Amino acid sequence: MWNKIADFVIKQRLPLIILIGLITAFMGYHAARVEMSYDFARSVPLDDPDMIDLTKFREQFGEDGNVIAVGVKDSSLYQLKNFQAYQQLTRDIRDISGVKTAISLSVLPIILKDTVNTRFYPARIFPDTIATQAELDSLLTIALNQHIYANLLLNPENGAAMMAVSVPKEVMNSSKREAVAEALQEAGRKFEEKTKIQVHYAGLPFIRTLVANAVRKEMQIFLYASILVTGLIMFAFFRSFKAVLFSMIIIGIVVVWTMGTLSLFGYKITLLSALIPPVIVTLGITNAIYLLNKYHLEFAKTKNKLEAIRIVVRKMGLATFLTNLTVAIGFLTLLATDVIILREFGIVAGLNIMALFFVSLIMIPGIFSWLPIPTEKHLRHLDFPIMKGFLSLIDLFVHRHRAVIYAGSLVLALISIYGILQLRSVSFMVDDIPEESQIKKDLKFVETNFNGIMPLEFTVEFHTKKRRPILDLKNLRKVEEFENFLDSIPVISQPLSMLSFVKTFKQAFYNNNPAKYQLPTSAQEGAFILRYMKGQSDSSGLFNSIVDTTFSKMRISTRIVDIGSTRLDSLVQVIEPRMKSIFASTARDSISTSITGSTKIFIKGNKFLIENLQESLLLAFLLITLSMAILFANVRMIVISLLPNLLALMITAGLMGYFNIPLKPSTALIFSITFGISVDNSIRFLAKYRQEILTNNFYVPRAVSDSIMETGKSIMYTSIVLFAGFIIFAFSSFGGTIALGLLTSTTLVISMFTNLILLPALIMTFDKPKGRKGEHLLIDDFDSSFYGESEDEEIDLNKIRIRNRHPAAE
Repeated sequence: MWNKIADFVIKQRLPLIILIGLITAFMGYHAARVEMSYDFARSVPLDDPDMIDLTKFREQFGEDGNVIAVGVKDSSLYQLKNFQAYQQLTRDIRDISGVKTAISLSVLPIILKDTVNTRFYPARIFPDTIATQAELDSLLTIALNQHIYANLLLNPENGAAMMAVSVPKEVMNSSKREAVAEALQEAGRKFEEKTKIQVHYAGLPFIRTLVANAVRKEMQIFLYASILVTGLIMFAFFRSFKAVLFSMIIIGIVVVWTMGTLSLFGYKITLLSALIPPVIVTLGITNAIYLLNKYHLEFAKTKNKLEAIRIVVRKMGLATFLTNLTVAIGFLTLLATDVIILREFGIVAGLNIMALFFVSLIMIPGIFSWLPIPTEKHLRHLDFPIMKGFLSLIDLFVHRHRAVIYAGSLVLALISIYGILQLRSVSFMVDDIPEESQIKKDLKFVETNFNGIMPLEFTVEFHTKKRRPILDLKNLRKVEEFENFLDSIPVISQPLSMLSFVKTFKQAFYNNNPAKYQLPTSAQEGAFILRYMKGQSDSSGLFNSIVDTTFSKMRISTRIVDIGSTRLDSLVQVIEPRMKSIFASTARDSISTSITGSTKIFIKGNKFLIENLQESLLLAFLLITLSMAILFANVRMIVISLLPNLLALMITAGLMGYFNIPLKPSTALIFSITFGISVDNSIRFLAKYRQEILTNNFYVPRAVSDSIMETGKSIMYTSIVLFAGFIIFAFSSFGGTIALGLLTSTTLVISMFTNLILLPALIMTFDKPKGRKGEHLLIDDFDSSFYGESEDEEIDLNKIRIRNRHPAAE
């Protein structure tokens, strides 16, 4: 089959390359339209019960994560000149296109009592113009006495003030929020210049915007860096500018296809999918190195350019296909997950890795058939004495010290198991951002002064025949008991609910006496206050965001410090039973409660994500095992080939445990990716071993030595390229990307050594090959040679004498 494919590729190279060019133009058109993702990464399926609850909650009460916090803390804020600047800051932010509303100290309303019309009405505490410092001080005293705002917009203990900027959903989940964030920061800069008071920004919409912008910048940097680094390695290897240039053009084509695929599938660029182009560059370089090296090798033998290219397609076609396939399987298994961002990442990466194979197999032979023949300078890489000496030492070690290899592997496995037991799974809502970054500092400011910004919501619904059961004094006391419990938890902010407004209305009824910020003490007192509430209008829609029209279902809104998924989960487990006990149903009335909000979904989503990645790793393991079963048709060889790669993954997981690197989506993803890549080394080694075992009349020591000396070079060079390509991610500003780069590159290096040392040792101990007449395995069509030998090479005396130095190998 590959003979026919080779002839077809050579004869039809021009139309095939034109076809690739047309596809690239089409993909480039769509790639130009790919957009950044501004949505919160959803990791819980829409049909999950908790996700259904959150959806219903948002439909009834509105969004829970659409607030940007703008905080300041400086005693000079309350000087007249600076406070006037703060008033102007509030007006400037309110005027920003895309901002729904902004509530700050300078525009705080106070509830007043209208005895003539028997109603409450809101009025501004601070007028637009404040004449004197004494007037400001008097108004500040009034504001401090409004307990509903305490620790929500104003910290009475240290004077910190927070402005809550609300952004509509349609702005929050689109590119429009970039302009909002920029305008917000510009308004803040003007305030800082006037007052010398630092402004802090926090909140999910703002943080997501800055992260999305950083992702876009990093994607470009990593793409260029991967091209530069791998290109330099390739140039050092082949000493040919043309070889590097045309290889990069070929890889660039697939990068365009990748971006086009995102657009065609309706996907957007996320922190995860932004990693695909650099990965394509790295894997593409390894393809180019394999194919070009084989071309040079065959040209050195035949001195015939077209014949050398034909041999490349015929002998390397299946090898390249299978190595790309195993890598693609590692990505495509993510399709089995229910997490949208992982499925998008998996399908785009998997499809384009296979596209990389086809483009490389067509364009590298096609282009190099038109280029001049390689010169002696270009073929110099075919002889590397240093590499040969290093592999000779490995060969010697494998033959003479297998017991040491097994003991060392066992010790590493046991040490790794202990490290794995220390591994913990934890994520933060604002994850992967450097601690020293301004984003994290601003978030810490809000968490320190206002107990966080991450939304945690509670709903209470009274199922009863009574009208407006929420306003029943008995039920309000239950709500108060629960809110007091929440307020006692240091990492949770003061709750805001209908209870807060009932207390505020009582305070207003008693002419804003701060001591009266409490529940009515009797039904009679409550009835008097209720008369004023009946005449209340809600033009702002505030009531609709905290209670339904029948006053039977209410929302208790809090904000929480970003304490991580583990502590959050434990906290929810503490709150949930307490909530149910306080709001226990009675024989006459039934009460239903729930905990919801973006924070609750985040906790569940983190668990869900880890579980899905574990399942995808298991699926990748099964599929790759099945692929190797098709190749070898030998259970013993399948087990032998998998052990070195599993050991490499165990060592990596152990290192994560020892170095306190948590298991989270960005780090759990490593195992599916690296397993597919590292298995390539085993396949190449075993393919060469199969060839050598047949050539050497099933003499295992000789076959192992030849395999180490020949395939060892390819394993080392590709591992170097892959290491250089993935280590680039370690220079990211995001912790998850850094971990991905460090751990992936580390795993690939470990895999290189396990496949060069442990794999051949296992073969020598456990493989008992027997030739069967007419037996032909698929692996026999696999050419794994890097600096390979001619097909009809005979055994020479030098290689026979090597065996005499290893009597123990017999």
